Amino acid sequence: MTSPTYGWTRRALLAALLALVPALAPAPALLAQADSTSSNVKLFTYRDAVLAGSVFVSTILAHNLDVHYAARLQDSSTQANRKLHKLSSFVRTVAAPGALVIGTSMYAVGRIGGNEKLAELGLYGTEALLLGELSGGIIKDVVGRQRPSVRPQNVRSVQLFRGLHDGDDYRSFPSGHTIAAFAAAAAVTSVTSRFSPDTRWVVGPAMFGGAALVGLSRMYDNRHWASDVIAGAGIGTFAGLKVVRFQHAHPGNRIDRIFLSGSLSPNEAGGQSLRWSVLPGSLLGQRTR
Repeated sequence: MTSPTYGWTRRALLAALLALVPALAPAPALLAQADSTSSNVKLFTYRDAVLAGSVFVSTILAHNLDVHYAARLQDSSTQANRKLHKLSSFVRTVAAPGALVIGTSMYAVGRIGGNEKLAELGLYGTEALLLGELSGGIIKDVVGRQRPSVRPQNVRSVQLFRGLHDGDDYRSFPSGHTIAAFAAAAAVTSVTSRFSPDTRWVVGPAMFGGAALVGLSRMYDNRHWASDVIAGAGIGTFAGLKVVRFQHAHPGNRIDRIFLSGSLSPNEAGGQSLRWSVLPGSLLGQRTR
């Protein structure tokens, strides 16, 4: 007879695999909108396989410690710490909706101010965030894992598609806030390392360190298990890396032409005005890029 623990382990393995597959695959929408223009940049490398395997194994191992860490972080002395409460609230808000607000704002400011790098950073960060959140949302609905805050607490409570009909209390796996934080961290680090390679040793630790705090805050708030956070970190990281690599592997793709282009046209005063449209700049006139 199969033990409950063994049955859960098999389900956890499947859930973790499902969590990584969407993030490993290029977004269909992105591929559909890509031009035939491409470069010799490989979208997938052996490092991706190593990262996927590491996240997969870490998620399974973390499951064995889910209850332990949940109990430690919900200890009365830990929960009584006001500074930890404030820090948790702050990093949670920065991740969501903060990451989306920051990304779209950077894109808008970059476009209006003519700063290509800032616009690209905001666009790719937002794309990574949306891709990660979409993948994570689907997995949450399919896996249907119970949150640690639900009583009676049951770390093994998983039911396929329960997230669709039983509400947010059963959408624990993976952590959406963690996905958002790591997607933004991976995208920003990848883009800035291309612009200024020397900054990666500063930007990377800062961004991923902040993202890790977001994951810990979700555990501190008793909204996620440790394995939820690790899986979310993996999905977010893949989303960020793949979006940036896809865009650079397909220079001149339609997404870039739509969102990172513009045109100059004569105005009534005899000067030039910047026109910003959802149409490709090549259809409007001279591109600003």
